[in-house]
Amino acid sequence: MDISFFRETLKEAAPPPRWNRSLQSLWWDARGDWHKAHDLADGLNTQAGSWIHAYLHRREGDEWNAAYWYNKAGKPFPRISLDEEFEELVGAMIRYT
Repeated sequence: MDISFFRETLKEAAPPPRWNRSLQSLWWDARGDWHKAHDLADGLNTQAGSWIHAYLHRREGDEWNAAYWYNKAGKPFPRISLDEEFEELVGAMIRYT
């Protein structure tokens, strides 16, 4: 799987059920459902989950909360666009799968 395949699945009504919560969270974010994406990320108690959580709060505009989650993820606050970070996140979550 790669980012192109990930984007192709966005035409479906839901993410593939075999995907882990990390990828499902990012899928819902890509579909514009921040709340569903956040609910999934909220239950991920891993560094990867903290990174997704941070990204979602950054997207929301809550930089203070995002900074907290980036710290938990062991990542600096990014200086790239949200779209670039999204691509990076999806690529990383695909590799973790």
